Order: sequence, then structure tokens, then C-alpha cells
Amino acid sequence: MPSTRSYSYQSVGLEQTVYLADSLTSCFIPGTVVTLDGDLGAGKTAFAQAVAKALGVHGIVNSPTFTIIKEYEGEKLPFYHMDVYRLSIEEADDLGLDEYFYGSGVTLIEWSSLIEELLPVDRLSVTIENCGDQTRLFRLNPHGDSYEQWCEQLKENGVLI
Repeated sequence: MPSTRSYSYQSVGLEQTVYLADSLTSCFIPGTVVTLDGDLGAGKTAFAQAVAKALGVHGIVNSPTFTIIKEYEGEKLPFYHMDVYRLSIEEADDLGLDEYFYGSGVTLIEWSSLIEELLPVDRLSVTIENCGDQTRLFRLNPHGDSYEQWCEQLKENGVLI
């Protein structure tokens, strides 16, 4: 049964977004799935870049808007960055996303709400709200015991509220 718990984090500037990414990635294990939604310009790609850096990915990480999926080798875990904005549900289904979701790395999916029915039951759903200037509100909804435990741990450590 999906969690009804919701956690939040307010970021005022990129440094605080990086701090959230660092805190979250300390929990990541092979097969971690993070879904990422928010309006255009909310900061989805900036957050994905911060996650990649925290995983030890070297080089440039940009939005895979036209390539759909980019694979990176991180020092800690492989990083699979997806942008499904331009896909239909049928096209997404044909890509064999399960291999990523249940693979050996971390999968982060931008615009995930467009393929909701294909997503694994267990995942961390992150929604970013642009609150003006540099301020972003991150809403984290864990689905599954592991993700719930991570969020609770980060709440106890004062990262999430």
C-alpha cells in the first residue's frame, strides 16, 4: 500500500538543492527509482545534476529530452537519467524500462507522471515547486518501506520536515 506520508524540503539556491541531493543519495542502493515532476523551469534538471554529482558522475549531465535515456557510470552507482516528456505511454512501454528500474543503478525519471502506470510500486516521488527567485519547495512522497525509512531518517537528521 502506498505511503500517505509526505515530506518537504525548502531550498533557497542551488547549494541547498545540492545538499538535499547529497543527503538523499547517501541512502541510495542498486535499484533505487526516483521520479521527478514539476513545471518547466522548476529545477528538475538541476536536481538531477546534483544527484549525479553526489553519485560520483564526472562530466556534463544534461537533460535527456531528445535522447530519452542517458546512462552514466558513477563512482558509487550507475546513474540512469530519463526524460519522458516527449513519449507516449506506448513508446515508453516499448523501451523496456523495467531493466533500469530493477537494475544495478539509480534511475531518475523527469516528467514521470506521464508514465505513471509503468512506474514501479516502490519508488521515491519528488515534486518541485518554483516559489519565485531561487526558492524551490521539494515534496517527497515515499512509496515502499525502504523509501519511507530513508525519509524518516532524513527527517530525524533535520533535513526533511
